Amino acid sequence: MNPSCAPARFGKTSRVSETFQPRDPETFEAALRRFDEENARDPNRENGQPRELLYAQRLNGWVLRLCPAASEELRLAARCQHICRWKIPRGSYPMTRAGYMKWRADLKIFHAQKAGEFLHETGYDESAIRRVQELNLKKHFPDDPEGRVLEDALCLVFLQFQLADLAAKTAEDKTINALQKSWQKMTDAARAEALKLEFGPREKALLQRALNG
Repeated sequence: MNPSCAPARFGKTSRVSETFQPRDPETFEAALRRFDEENARDPNRENGQPRELLYAQRLNGWVLRLCPAASEELRLAARCQHICRWKIPRGSYPMTRAGYMKWRADLKIFHAQKAGEFLHETGYDESAIRRVQELNLKKHFPDDPEGRVLEDALCLVFLQFQLADLAAKTAEDKTINALQKSWQKMTDAARAEALKLEFGPREKALLQRALNG
């Protein structure tokens, strides 16, 4: 666990990210390449790019913005959080609330397993693999400071890049509910970052309604 990722440090300027040194640079870069290669296979496209590759880049960017001192394991977890997600489509489960929850639960396990496979292939030891998988599975959330960084980053990616699409195809009450659930999981510092984002008029109004309860 990396104490420098405690919420009080979020958003502060740091040069740690510029001087980050993985334990074995070749192994670290090999793992990132492996994750990116796999996510580049996603047949779904967003802005002309494989969706999950773009998602991993966005999540990684938010993790480093929130916690420039992010540990090696947290950086790895950010790049593989949704690894190969397209292989288990939502449509393969019943289109019910129970089906959705089962899909989400199975996805977390699938992502952790795939991440473990790729990390083992590229030379990581069991301790590092276990730590990345703990983050993938949100095992110690909200008590784990790094788990909070990752959850904040996930919520911020949702708000910045996915909210408009959700609002366009989902009933307002459901969108507001999703916003409230995300807001409840975020730290105060991450909420402050969220309020700096540029939202369209509809999304801004929905967020305001969600925050007003």
